[in-house]
Amino acid sequence: MNRILTVILIISVFSGCRNSIKTTERIPVAEVGKVVLYYDELPQLIQKGINESDSIALIQNHINKWTKRQLLLQRAEQNLSQEIKNEIIRQLDDTRSNLVIYQYQRQMMLEKMDTVLTEAELENYYAANEKSFILNSNIIKALFIKLPAETPDIEKIKNLARSNNQSDLQKLESLCYQFAEKFDDFNEEWVLMDRVSLELPQEIQNEENFLKRNTFFESADTLSVYFISIRDYRLRSTLAPFEYVRDDIKRIIINSRRFEFIQSLENAIYNEALKEKRFKIY
Repeated sequence: MNRILTVILIISVFSGCRNSIKTTERIPVAEVGKVVLYYDELPQLIQKGINESDSIALIQNHINKWTKRQLLLQRAEQNLSQEIKNEIIRQLDDTRSNLVIYQYQRQMMLEKMDTVLTEAELENYYAANEKSFILNSNIIKALFIKLPAETPDIEKIKNLARSNNQSDLQKLESLCYQFAEKFDDFNEEWVLMDRVSLELPQEIQNEENFLKRNTFFESADTLSVYFISIRDYRLRSTLAPFEYVRDDIKRIIINSRRFEFIQSLENAIYNEALKEKRFKIY
């Protein structure tokens, strides 16, 4: 065994690549029953910087694993009942069929299915299905700031955070980059209230009342000061804003088109075969 491993190591190092070994010169490295493992079937185990003994150990380990697996496989095949073997064959056939069909459907969808969606289509779907877009959680548009307690000009930062003036917000952003431990406007998009409230040192007991009563909230602990400037909010059990569910609507429509496309594809293939009398149902 050590001799063949050394030969393999020498071939791997000096041949430069496996392709230099012709298929007519395949080198067997292990055999279990009638199953043979050849050198060219070994993974690329030998890498630069690994010494000879480590390389041989890697190859030996792989060969041992292969041998044990083949022995286990052959023992299983000898001892399993024909009924179980037939079931395995059936499952393999089903898996292959499903994979082939899936890849064909995917190819056809990529080539022929219309995936273009206009904004009008999205908005029309939203308007026609409002009951499907009722919020399960409170959402907000907000600005969150966490500052060290000793930050200079905290009052100035607070006043800027309250402002909706674009110039003030630019000044705020500049100051926060200098001093803030965290500054997040969430890309000016809707986010779950829970996501923001988790940043605070204390729990908000009633989110609905909190949102109704606050456009700006300040909190603190021994180390930090926290500001939340709430630009807008929507409460659970109300209609979600279109922009909040826009991507969901897009996925729904595309999935619906995908289903319809596959159904149409199957029916077209069936009708074509029926017309050409390429199948019989007994």
